[in-house]
Amino acid sequence: MRLLFLGDIVGKPGVQACVAMVPGLRDELQTDLVIVNAENSADGSGLTVKQFQKLAANGIDAFTMGDHIYRKREIIPVLQKDPRIVKPANYPASAPGKTFAIVETASGIQVAIVSLMGRVYMRPVDCPFAAADRVLAEIPENVKVRFVDLHAEATSDKQLLGRYLDGRVSAALGTHTHVPTADARILPGGTAFMCDVGMSGAYESIIGREIDPVMQTTLSFNPTFFHVASKDVRLCGAVIDIDPETGKATSIERFERSWNGNA
Repeated sequence: MRLLFLGDIVGKPGVQACVAMVPGLRDELQTDLVIVNAENSADGSGLTVKQFQKLAANGIDAFTMGDHIYRKREIIPVLQKDPRIVKPANYPASAPGKTFAIVETASGIQVAIVSLMGRVYMRPVDCPFAAADRVLAEIPENVKVRFVDLHAEATSDKQLLGRYLDGRVSAALGTHTHVPTADARILPGGTAFMCDVGMSGAYESIIGREIDPVMQTTLSFNPTFFHVASKDVRLCGAVIDIDPETGKATSIERFERSWNGNA
């Protein structure tokens, strides 16, 4: 089976590009499943119900989130009830949302979706290694294809988690830093890994925000509002081929596609 994972959707440009392009990409790339990290969809922070519904209606099968998961409180009922979206599994048990999701492809292959948040330079959370052990033990053994979003700041955090999960999940792909890395590979145990798949948003920017306000604030300490940028919009992520019988990845390629703004 083939899986397309798109990195952090940033603001309206990222949402529009996904809505416009994903349906065609499914056919072009012959993907069985499309997963996105959607935590920055709402003006760069959070996800609205309307955005979730629009993305889901245009080819997105499953959603991961991250440290901005609760910035839009309206999404909490969706997190609690919809089977296609997960919270970071190392958030407290009382935090709204599910620690894993299981979605099914058109051909009947079940895929487990998990999100883990790193701890280096991030908000204090529970141990992601212990959370991974706990969640993987809860996923039915017959679900061989298992995908993990590593939402973390430090590459060392993501590399350690990738090695820890190697051989136990099909793919462990990083998000959060919005900059694609050049380390896509299959680890020795058969897990596809990449430190960061990049963002789906405007690349004429500072990680998705307009350059000038970020620059001015950095140089002067004078606070300004960091608006979402809108130029050079691209979808970035990774395409992974997986053996559904074993759950092992057979290939991974970094994905990047520009959007010309035409829906």
